[in-house]
Amino acid sequence: MTRHLLAALVCAVALQSAFVYAGEPGDLLRKAIRERRAKAVKTETAQKAPAEKIKALIIDGQNNHNWRATTPVLKDILEKSGRFSVDVATAPTKKDKEADAEKYKKDLASFKPDFAKYDVIVGNYNSSETGDEWSDETRKAFDGFIKNGGGYVSYHAADNSFRHWESYHKIIGVAGWYKDANTFGKYVFWKDGKQVEETTPGRCGSHGPQHEFLITVRDPNHPITKGLPAQFMHCKDELYDSLRGPGENLSIKATAFAAKDKGGTDKDEPMLMTIEYGKGRVFHTTLGHAAEMLRSVSFITTFLRGTEWSATGKVTIPVPDDFPGKEKPAFRQ
Repeated sequence: MTRHLLAALVCAVALQSAFVYAGEPGDLLRKAIRERRAKAVKTETAQKAPAEKIKALIIDGQNNHNWRATTPVLKDILEKSGRFSVDVATAPTKKDKEADAEKYKKDLASFKPDFAKYDVIVGNYNSSETGDEWSDETRKAFDGFIKNGGGYVSYHAADNSFRHWESYHKIIGVAGWYKDANTFGKYVFWKDGKQVEETTPGRCGSHGPQHEFLITVRDPNHPITKGLPAQFMHCKDELYDSLRGPGENLSIKATAFAAKDKGGTDKDEPMLMTIEYGKGRVFHTTLGHAAEMLRSVSFITTFLRGTEWSATGKVTIPVPDDFPGKEKPAFRQ
């Protein structure tokens, strides 16, 4: 009996000790569990939260194309993706020049966008009609922005711009539509499974009548083109050919065959390109002549992915289910 009583007393003391011991450390344990759970919820929430929006600036105002129609569509494409916030900087226009030459000259000299506020610049700008250049200060700021890690997208006729600005041609890689074509630089195209450069004289920039054409991906592992079909049909558009320039650090990502019966070269011409310029990334697309072409899913997708890559070096925007195959182009309203 004494033995049983002693055992009961030992158990009681042990139980009491256990409760006493479990008091503060137990609270600490529960607190640690709560903190871990809170951290897990916070991490999960952060993973689900949308990435910070990329700040994009579209530059327009000069162009032999209808920039007044295309800029709103480009802006809408970027904003609807949810990945970008977009501003527009409109330079003095040719109409301003015709109306008041002195005011135009003064306004163009004062055109100084704050490039540093943005992650990427989209060029919907072509000075070929006026031949006018930005101020030295603006050109220096633009060049420095990209060279120091900013992104640039050369959209369609932006590769016709700034005939006498050597740095700009290095930024976009190749250009076109210059009268002194035979002296303008390397002609870059695709042949026998590789990128080819020729220095023989020839035209600098051309295209035949608008038509639908098949685009072939040449670098399926690049973030912009990864996941795209090997070939896809693009809408009725201008198929640029014979682009020439410095071609430094330029990589062709996709091409289209410019058939001679369509006014072309009978060569596979670059449609999508990337260029490394200093620390900056440049996406050069020749697609998208007018607003109706900007409704094509092939343009929308490659433009979005190219702009994101230029800004960040990565692509998170997926290839959509309605992306076209080889048979016919696809459009959105």
